[in-house]
Amino acid sequence: MILRFLKRQTTAETPFERVLQENLPRLRRYAVALVGNVAMADDLLQDTVERALSRQASLESPSLVYPWLRSILHNLHIDEIRRRRNRGIAVDIDDLSDTLALSAPAADRSSTQDLVRAMGALSTEHRQILLLIGIEGLSYKEIAAELDIPIGTVMSRVARAREQLRLKLDPPEPVTRSGADIIRLPMARP
Repeated sequence: MILRFLKRQTTAETPFERVLQENLPRLRRYAVALVGNVAMADDLLQDTVERALSRQASLESPSLVYPWLRSILHNLHIDEIRRRRNRGIAVDIDDLSDTLALSAPAADRSSTQDLVRAMGALSTEHRQILLLIGIEGLSYKEIAAELDIPIGTVMSRVARAREQLRLKLDPPEPVTRSGADIIRLPMARP
């Protein structure tokens, strides 16, 4: 359905549909980064488009279409996480062919898998904040406005998210001295 919507070029489009269509590639990129699986991202994107089309009257400012769409997508993703938590996760083997970590070239596969695994292990708020900065290229001020939180909260979430990601990608190595394991912790920066 999404691909048909993307390819559809009719003169009967409403201005809202035109703007929606212009934002789909960027929104899809964000969805893939958020869920880490192309097929699941496409499903999420389709649900987002359906919700946006049915609730376009609730859009307060047409200039803020993309943040509005991203909020819908994010909320639908959170709803799906909650549903999965209650029923467990069923994975179709065909879905694995679209998995981001498995689609990397063999030489880079382990680092890509490590990154996907580390991002997946982050909390939703940490993953979201890193994606808004890294994938969407938003400034701290833009993120604060979109999430309706103080800029200081954005800064602290970014710092904590980056630290958590770094620890997941490069965990501290234990050092053995006289039979006891000692873990080296990173030194605090002044």
